[in-house]
Amino acid sequence: MGRTLAARILAAMLLIVVATMAIGFGFYAHLAGRAEDEHAMEQATDVAVTLGRTPEVATAIEAGDPQHILPGLATRVRQATQASYVVFVDRTGLRYSHPNPNLIGQRIEEQVIALDGQVHTGFDNGSLGRSANSRAPILDAAGHPVGEVSVGFLESEVGVRLSAEIGDIALFTLLALAVGIVASLLLARVIKRVTFGVEPAEIVELVQEREAMLHGIREGVLAVDDKGAINVLNSEARRLLGLGEAHLGQRVEDVVPSGRLQRIITGQIEGSDLVAVTDEQLLVLNRMPVVVAGRHAGWVVTIRDRTELEGLLRQLDSVEGLTTALRAQEHEFSNRLHVLSVLLELGEVAEATRYSQELWQQTSLASEEIRSRVGAPVVAALLLAKMTVAAERDVVVRLDPTSRAEAHEVEGLPIVTVLGNLLDNAVDAIVDDPRTVGQHPRGEVTVSLGCVNGILSLRVRDTGPGIPEELLDDVFVDGYSTKSPRGAMRRGVGLALVHRLVTRAGGRITAASPGGAVFEVTIPVGTRTAAPTPERQGVS
Repeated sequence: MGRTLAARILAAMLLIVVATMAIGFGFYAHLAGRAEDEHAMEQATDVAVTLGRTPEVATAIEAGDPQHILPGLATRVRQATQASYVVFVDRTGLRYSHPNPNLIGQRIEEQVIALDGQVHTGFDNGSLGRSANSRAPILDAAGHPVGEVSVGFLESEVGVRLSAEIGDIALFTLLALAVGIVASLLLARVIKRVTFGVEPAEIVELVQEREAMLHGIREGVLAVDDKGAINVLNSEARRLLGLGEAHLGQRVEDVVPSGRLQRIITGQIEGSDLVAVTDEQLLVLNRMPVVVAGRHAGWVVTIRDRTELEGLLRQLDSVEGLTTALRAQEHEFSNRLHVLSVLLELGEVAEATRYSQELWQQTSLASEEIRSRVGAPVVAALLLAKMTVAAERDVVVRLDPTSRAEAHEVEGLPIVTVLGNLLDNAVDAIVDDPRTVGQHPRGEVTVSLGCVNGILSLRVRDTGPGIPEELLDDVFVDGYSTKSPRGAMRRGVGLALVHRLVTRAGGRITAASPGGAVFEVTIPVGTRTAAPTPERQGVS
């Protein structure tokens, strides 16, 4: 797995400290060397000028130093100033002092340049080595140059003084390394605490596994931190929520439209398996807290697309209802056929003929009446089917005699889904009302359908318990329902879907409760919407 986080931080810290100290020491040595050279040059100049203006020195040079006072003076000056050499020469370049006694009395190789009365400084490669040198004229009482005094400090002695400071520099370096080691260990401890003790290689593996998992599952996953900012959003969540342009770090309120879906994600609506209906899908959401190492880190929301499954469940429920109705009708038809067969066996042909004509009129009257008022075959078939199913539940569904709707007027409109949902809700409301138990029929549902001035109007009224006044504004909200769940089928979806379909078609739906529930829908005839998917048909 490689080195641990602490080892990596320690190695990086040591490398940084060592490199920094090496570069710093190089600059320091360079600057300190220049400073030492300048200081040595200034000191040499001060000593040389002072000696050159001393009367005893000029007198001794003019007299040839018969008493040999100049070597002793040079020695005392060197000891007092730490100079490397002090050399007195006359006009001819004859030495009167030198650290090497063998050179006293010999002439210098170069010219006596200080006879011009000026002080000359520089680095000189003399007999003792390279030195910071200053040459000053020796002036007599009249101020005329009579010789030269040369004072110098060897580079080796300057280096010795600089080397004496290396110990302090080394001590400082070791102290910096110790501080760096302690700081790196503390930093590694803090980072490991923040990362919950996970090493860098493990973090890489976790990130790779997380990305593979998040984008490989068919459920949407959205996670927010404790401040409400999105920090996880997989591809399926983007698709289901329509957040193709959303970015991590944005707040949920900034990317999710206001409504039930946003309130579920932000926790304003609490619960498990909460239902939200979008323009395209029926979603089931769960919001769970994220706690890491005892600390609240945010929330994770899982999103499942139940559109297809919910549609299949509702189709199955509709098929079961039709099957029950057909079974009851089969039983009724069997009784009628039995009556006809007995009449024929008894030779009552005329009576059998009359009875059969009566049956035919009863069965065809309702369908002919509906077909004469509703020109759209699909809508007429839906009404006949709902009437049959409702009749088996002892509920009468009637079409208002004033209803008129041509096929071209309902073409392209979501009238089938809207009417089917409203009829199912009306029949369920009557059957679920305990006050209707023992009544025959248990209740009645009236459907009015018409088109006036290019506006298609649909009205469904039932004789059920109605809707409480304070809940009239909530019936179209996702997940709102007064019915108990039927098996795995979810409630609180149908009216929300109807409201969305009507709104998308440019229409309007309202609810009232004057002695029963009344739903009124108006849709402009010129509006064309996408036909609802099969799973939306008959959603309740």
